[in-house]
Amino acid sequence: MPASKKEVRPSKAGRRARTPAFVKNLRGVKNWKEVSEWLEWRGIEDIECITPDQAGVARGKMMPSSKFTSNTSLALPSAVFMMTISGDYPEDGNGFSYPEDDGDLKLMPDLSTLTAVPWEDDPTAQVICDLVHQDGHAVEFTPRNVLKRVMAAYDRRGLKPVVAPEIEFYLVRKNPDPDYPLAPPVGRSGRAIGGGAGYSIAGVNEFDELIDDIYHFSESQGLEIDTLIHEEGAGQLEINLRHGDPIELADQVFLFKRTIREAALKHDTYATFMAKPIQGQPGSAMHIHQSILDKKTGRNIFSDENGGETETFFNFIGGMQRHVPNALVMFAPYVNSYRRLTQGASAPVNTKWGYDNRTVAFRVPRSDPAARRLENRIPSSDANPYLAVAASLACGLIGMKNKLKPDAPVGTTANEDEIDLPRGLLEAVDLFEQDTELREVLGEPFATTYAAIKRAEFETFMEVISPWEREFLLLNV
Repeated sequence: MPASKKEVRPSKAGRRARTPAFVKNLRGVKNWKEVSEWLEWRGIEDIECITPDQAGVARGKMMPSSKFTSNTSLALPSAVFMMTISGDYPEDGNGFSYPEDDGDLKLMPDLSTLTAVPWEDDPTAQVICDLVHQDGHAVEFTPRNVLKRVMAAYDRRGLKPVVAPEIEFYLVRKNPDPDYPLAPPVGRSGRAIGGGAGYSIAGVNEFDELIDDIYHFSESQGLEIDTLIHEEGAGQLEINLRHGDPIELADQVFLFKRTIREAALKHDTYATFMAKPIQGQPGSAMHIHQSILDKKTGRNIFSDENGGETETFFNFIGGMQRHVPNALVMFAPYVNSYRRLTQGASAPVNTKWGYDNRTVAFRVPRSDPAARRLENRIPSSDANPYLAVAASLACGLIGMKNKLKPDAPVGTTANEDEIDLPRGLLEAVDLFEQDTELREVLGEPFATTYAAIKRAEFETFMEVISPWEREFLLLNV
């Protein structure tokens, strides 16, 4: 791998003689001794200690690497994880209230996530942190801990989920004024990118240098891209990640979003993960492929010994059909998200499932029995990856526990049928609050906090007067 501009490295001979395996692999340090070696070898000056908030935004602190390795106590205010996307805070009510002390939460670095920050000019590293209370127990309402809670529920049943996310996003022209619509960028041809370029290699080649930076930045962080394609929208790309542990894959999506935005800015372009950024263009999704392994045998429990589908597989689908509408606020977290979930927008509008059918919500891709999986096509790319994966696995888990039966599979175009999903954010919040089984799996502290944040975001949105209102109401009513 070529050295990045910011890396400080010894000679090749020196590296071969004394470079630890974890340094060669860039990631995977296990203890503070290895951390110190890794930082020294790379000449790292600063560390970004980051953690995802409810929106998936990186929050945290930056410090000199010498302070990071000196067992310094790190803390963030608990209010950071009760904040809306616009920086406001919800009111007490509907079961939500601020803690009386509103004290600090401790940041606990997950050393296995330590990696470079390749777009910084000075040698910089980043590490993802978990949140704990002062007495050491996990903070239940922070996103990474919510996913860990769901994983623990599977672990108690002797099961291990495996996921593979696919993330769509748009490249758009820089647009500092939010009153103006977004527009596709100009590619290397000198012309604005048009739509209808699904799987077009020429469409990808329009952004060769930007994509090179995405790959380089990703490789420098130890992030694995499986495939990259041009999607149907104008300037819309999709990155597929390799399957693996849900927490590790959520970490990767969290870092990928940051990486892609930084690579785009380097080329005077915005990368956006809004669900529906451009009117008349397809929305952006974050599809999640899911399979479940038996921890003792390593066998995919969706397939039996003869390679056929198991009853557990159908129970998982049944759980998705029954509970995903109630969890939609975690898959479609903003008012903009519901603009994607409409007929004719190449997105699901109900809870139908089928075999290799991309118009349903829950697709069973073609595969051999060992790789049998269910693809959840409902989440939009604006979703917090930790919460989207947690909610999806939670719905399937409830289905397996309660032995829920799915409807018959659909082999026709399903996203032109009646819309069965909530049509807006408040309706989705109401359903979420009513699903006691889902709230129990996710944790009540998270459920009440998240619902309060979403209600507050809707109220903030209602303060904004849209162009549609000025166009059709100004002189007509």
